[in-house]
Amino acid sequence: MVQAEGHGKSGHVLLYFLCPCGAGLSIDARSEEITNLLKDWGGGDEAALGRLAEYVYPELRRMARRYIRNEAQGNSIQATAIVHEVYLRLIEVTKVEWQARAQFFAMAAQMMRRILVDAARARGSQKRGGAAAQVNIDETAIVSPAADPSILALDEALTAFSQVAPRQAKVVELRYFGGLTEEEIVAALKISPRTVRRDWDLAKAWLGRELRNTGREPAEPRS
Repeated sequence: MVQAEGHGKSGHVLLYFLCPCGAGLSIDARSEEITNLLKDWGGGDEAALGRLAEYVYPELRRMARRYIRNEAQGNSIQATAIVHEVYLRLIEVTKVEWQARAQFFAMAAQMMRRILVDAARARGSQKRGGAAAQVNIDETAIVSPAADPSILALDEALTAFSQVAPRQAKVVELRYFGGLTEEEIVAALKISPRTVRRDWDLAKAWLGRELRNTGREPAEPRS
């Protein structure tokens, strides 16, 4: 069961993941229902969000675990690639407007963050000492069998940042964990492109300072 809780004028929604649901339907029937739920949510039906999340979260978690456990092959993949694959698997894309797609990816970004943080903690990435975690928020999160302390480092800094600048923290979450473009972030948060760019610049500066102060290091963007 997945519970959704609205946050009034902010437009943000918190999702609480309790257990996977949505079994018992054929693939076609499930895809049709999920697509309709996405359209209903985009049309203002907040109750549709919880039901939609019950389908999406188990798929994201299953696919992420497949890569995390695949240690023999040493495979890794961008978290955003998993989000895209789940979207194509679950949604009848020809029946959904791009604004609704942005909303789906925004929801999935929050889910992927939780999945990757939980996996990092389970694999002992929280151990102190050793080399500083290299965090580059200009790139998207990686799902890999190797323990990745950068996930926990960014999650801790982002959680602290959300206390003082919740919208700016959300922009980072959408871009880093969900791979949303500027246009999609505009649609998901209902803000202007200029505001997205300003929020991103502010977030990078704040997070970079926070990571340095806590012994982590923001990585330089790859050329």
